[in-house]
Amino acid sequence: MGNKLIRAAMLAPVGLSLLLTGCGGMNVNVWPFGGEKARDLTPANSTEYQCKGNKRFYVRNLDNGSAVWLIYPDRQVRLDKIDSATGAQYSNGIATLTINGDETMLADGPAVAYSECKAAGK
Repeated sequence: MGNKLIRAAMLAPVGLSLLLTGCGGMNVNVWPFGGEKARDLTPANSTEYQCKGNKRFYVRNLDNGSAVWLIYPDRQVRLDKIDSATGAQYSNGIATLTINGDETMLADGPAVAYSECKAAGK
């Protein structure tokens, strides 16, 4: 009985490693930024904006245009529509998205983070 327990204890790590190596080949790309399939993974009901410096982000309209969901490469935030004389403007007090015809700009904090942005396909 003692030999069987010792043998089972010695073989357990081998069996576990064999099971885990089967999972190592999985490569699931579910984030819409980077990689070969980035264009195939555009978030549903969103518009991709391509900007100077090869930067990009996505915008999804919410609440009949009274807010947008801004999808950065590393995070997502809600921006509410604010009064503006220069096109549609959305902000959360830190980030501000300005859409004025074909010109779009996204400032995140005091510096403009994304400039000369155009909706993809336009």
